[in-house]
Amino acid sequence: MRILVVEDDHGIAGSVVEAIEALGWTAIHADTGGAALQTLAQDDIDCVVLDLGLPDTDGGEVVRRTRENSMVPIIVASARPDESDRILALELGADDYLVKPFGIRELIARIRAIQRRQGNTDQIPSENADLAIGPLTIGLKSRRVVVNGDEISLTPKEFDVLAYLAQEPGTVFRREAILSDVWDINWYGSTKTLDAHVASLRKKLGFPDWIESVRGVGFRLNIST
Repeated sequence: MRILVVEDDHGIAGSVVEAIEALGWTAIHADTGGAALQTLAQDDIDCVVLDLGLPDTDGGEVVRRTRENSMVPIIVASARPDESDRILALELGADDYLVKPFGIRELIARIRAIQRRQGNTDQIPSENADLAIGPLTIGLKSRRVVVNGDEISLTPKEFDVLAYLAQEPGTVFRREAILSDVWDINWYGSTKTLDAHVASLRKKLGFPDWIESVRGVGFRLNIST
């Protein structure tokens, strides 16, 4: 694993880099958004740990520009606790969101989860056939999503959540099951990550009522055909 740590606070960056290298991985530190984008363009990176409050640009812009030509996993680690900041980061293409102060063990657990997912991309069924549910078409192999003939751009994790719910339209999937199967079998994070992904999915699909919340249980995909 080659992990890019984008953090202008050298104290925090040092702790993260030390923890990463103690596990035998390679850590590369960038303290500005510009340096991060340059590293991503020149180096083979497996995961990015990204602060939003950078001195030269907002970290959200780094996410946006990275997603123009790369699907490298991005974990945002930010001091901004508001749900709106979390949702915006995920909409721009981040895969996960940690709020400072966070535990190094939790961050490492998130990185390990990404490493396992990269080694096993078959958690979501990968049949050649598309899933067609009313006006929604999900290409499980191409990872393309089309609504009423228009292709919708989703982040990798948004696609995984949608494909998971689409396995059995109308079935209520428990939050714990979604987090376990889509993220990782040993989930260490808050379920707010799932809520943020669902909120972003509803907005991008253009039909907020397609993904229903079942209070105290989880979510289901409910599309009239």
